[in-house]
Amino acid sequence: MKRGFKYLFLFIMAVGIVFSVSNCRTISYGIRQGVGQVKVLTNAEPISNFLNDSNYPDSLKAKIRLIQEIKQFTVDSLGLEASGSYKKMYDQKGEPLIWMMLASKPYELKPYEWKFPIVGTFTYKGHFKKEIAIEELRKLKDDGYDVRLGSVAAWSTLGYLNDPILSEMLNRDVGQLSALIIHELTHGTLYIKSNVVFNENLADFVGDYGAIRFLTTKYGSESAELKSYFSELKYNESYTKHMLEGSKKLQELYVSAHFRQQNTSVKDSLKNALILDIMFSSDTLSRRTVHDENYWRSNLPNNAYFVAFINYQSKQNEFKREFEENFGSNFNAYLAYLKKRYAKSGLLF
Repeated sequence: MKRGFKYLFLFIMAVGIVFSVSNCRTISYGIRQGVGQVKVLTNAEPISNFLNDSNYPDSLKAKIRLIQEIKQFTVDSLGLEASGSYKKMYDQKGEPLIWMMLASKPYELKPYEWKFPIVGTFTYKGHFKKEIAIEELRKLKDDGYDVRLGSVAAWSTLGYLNDPILSEMLNRDVGQLSALIIHELTHGTLYIKSNVVFNENLADFVGDYGAIRFLTTKYGSESAELKSYFSELKYNESYTKHMLEGSKKLQELYVSAHFRQQNTSVKDSLKNALILDIMFSSDTLSRRTVHDENYWRSNLPNNAYFVAFINYQSKQNEFKREFEENFGSNFNAYLAYLKKRYAKSGLLF
């Protein structure tokens, strides 16, 4: 039996055992996710098939080769665990592959949590089929939750399986692609059970830091690739800062005595007015050329939108400060410290 399929077989067996002791809903979800994962893994092709195809665009071949360079860089320069991922590629045929659900209480920035055997608690949940995700979110919405659905660019099996390149990854520029690959490989090196905020913020911090170092090493400190990435980071940091400040305003509103005394209709009105103000004022930071309040009235986000920023971005400055102040910007020493610290706690997955 080939090594990859041996591990796949063991993984499927483990999933079967885990979900056999869980409830029917979890069993059904586990089976669907297993089938979806098997489909991706079994239909992924060796990257050599694409690299040797004379009809495959040279620009995309260059991205495939770049991913191999990024992988090696994470081991040689960042000290991440070596990975067998990204030796194959799955052709998405231009379609999203997995749909991510988020939900939050309507008057509190508290995410809905999904609990799974062994792997713990998550504040998001993925589905390979959009219609199933929509139906589950409809039920949560009927129960009073704010909900949000979006597609994701990649995911990690935490080093237990060899994740393939997803073809849509190759549409990213070199900076975005570098950060994405390093983000996912970070999950395979350090992942804390039931702590989404830690895991995603750490992976984003390492992804951004690692991308800057990789781009500097490969293209140079004055390169167009690095300057473009810095520009992207500056925009993202400004927009994220605005949204996190908006989150704090929402939290202050929800705990205020005036708000808590109101009926549901008034609460919704106060909540929506504040969110509209947050989003409309973000237009000075956004790349939309038309600053139209009516746009936000028609596309008003809810608490689940702000929860996503808290999950992925709220702790990044803490990692950066600890990294710079306590470790003198020595990344290898910082990573070794984090691994040792959480290994002792028994929380490493």
